[in-house]
Formats: sequence, structure tokens, C-alpha cells
Amino acid sequence: MSDQQFGPQQRAGVIHDIGYRNYDGPRLGRFSIWQALVVSSLRHAYGLGRSGKSKVMPILLLAVMVVPVAIIVGIETALKFDKPPLTPVQYISFLQAVIALYLASQAPQLFSCDLRYRSIVLYLARPLRRTDYALAKLTALVFALMILIGLPLVILYAGALLAKFDFTDMSKEFLSGIVAALLLSILLAAIGGLISAATPRRGFAVAAIIAVLIVSFTAVVTTTAILNPEAGDPGTSARYANLGSPFTLVEVLQSFILRGGGAWKPTTSQGLVFAGVYVLLVAVCVWGVNARYAKVARG
Repeated sequence: MSDQQFGPQQRAGVIHDIGYRNYDGPRLGRFSIWQALVVSSLRHAYGLGRSGKSKVMPILLLAVMVVPVAIIVGIETALKFDKPPLTPVQYISFLQAVIALYLASQAPQLFSCDLRYRSIVLYLARPLRRTDYALAKLTALVFALMILIGLPLVILYAGALLAKFDFTDMSKEFLSGIVAALLLSILLAAIGGLISAATPRRGFAVAAIIAVLIVSFTAVVTTTAILNPEAGDPGTSARYANLGSPFTLVEVLQSFILRGGGAWKPTTSQGLVFAGVYVLLVAVCVWGVNARYAKVARG
């Protein structure tokens, strides 16, 4: 066949203007990217921007933390107690199982999923560095835990003021609770982040976090009971057994820093030991998370 039989072929193309324009605004750097990643991760920690079923667990656990304290506030206000039925530090201790469940459900969501679906390679492209990514995820998890733990403490403090308890005493108790909440949030975020970053399998990370927190706390309670079979002031060995669980470690450390709100008051040397173990544990976990992403970045 020839072109003469069917006429000349038209090979000309057409360019359509679909409105693309060059970006001439400000160029944001690493900090802005880090900040955006923190906000996005914090939203995801409570299911915002995710599917409906992803919101069920975090919102339910937040409700479990808030509803009992709202009931306590209503009761103490109506019955006019002479003193609050429990302190903020005690409330954190009573609901540590809820805190552990939240950490186990949301830490893998922030760390494991990006590894499993290989979206981590997109985050680690320049200008964002692996250290920025790790710190952004850890910071978001700390903020998420602070909301979970801190919101009930704020309600408890407001209820104590409404019940007209002593303002100075209630403010001291509230400060003790906030310090304990911050210390606990940092430590749990570091531990949960390390465990979650170690495996792309979310189910394995959930089980490992629950196992670590439950086994460690059970070991501390059992060891303390063995070393201190009689009720009363625990001995030195029983006191140092509290190093074995994040919850008891933070409780003792908070008592050492503010000199109150604990089962026993550590001496200066004992408090320095607990502070040193706390700092070392957080540093090792953060280093481990960063090392994990360094390995991922190298492929």
C-alpha cells in the first residue's frame, strides 16, 4: 500500500495547556518537613486521616482513660469529700494496662507499616534524613501518649479545684502527675519505637510490646514480693527491683525529682541510679531506631 492510495498521513501533534505553573514560592527546608511528618504521624496515631476502623481502637482507649476520671470528678464534687480519692500518679498506675494497649496498637502503625510497604524509601529521600524521620516518629508517639495520659490528669485537676480542695496541694499533685506522664511517654515511645522498627510485621510488634511491658511489670511485682514479704518499707534490693519495669522506674524517678507522690522516697544515690538507667535506656532505644533506619537507607 502507498500513501497515494489513502492520502497523506497527518503526523502533527497537539500540545494542550493544562495549567501547570512553575513554583516560585518559598522553599521549605528539613525542619518544615520534619514538622509536617510529626503532625501527620500524630493524626494517624488517633486514626485521623485513616479509615473508620483505624479510629476505633485509639478513640476507645482514650475514652477508657477519660470516662472513669470524669465519674470520679462527679462523685467527689457531689459528695464533697475531704480529700481526693486518688492522686494523678495513682491514676496512671491503675490504668497502665490501657496505656500499654495503646502503645502496642499504635507504635507499629507509625513504624512498622512504612517498612512493610516500602514507603520508607520515599521518606528517606533528600532533604529528609533518616535521623529526622526517626525523631519525627518518636516525637509524634510521645505527643500521642501525652494526650492519652495527660488529658485525664487535666480533668482530675479541674475536678479537684471545683470540689474546692486546697489549690496548692492539688497543683503539686497535678505537677507530679504531668512529670510522670512526660517521663513515661518518652520512655514508652522509645521502647515501642525500637520494637516496632525492628520488624515490618505489625502483629509481631504488637505481641512483642505487650509481652515486654507485661512480663517486666510482673517480674518487678513478683521480685519485690519475694524480697520484701512483709508489708512496710522495702529493703534496698526490693527498691532496685523497680528498675525492671518502665512504669515502676518512672514512678520512682518522678518521686525522686519532685520528692513526693511515690510508694517510697529514694535517697540521692538511689535516685541517681534510677535517673541514669532511665537516660541510658532512652538513649539506647533512640540509637537503635536510628540504626535500624540507617540499615534500611543502605538497602
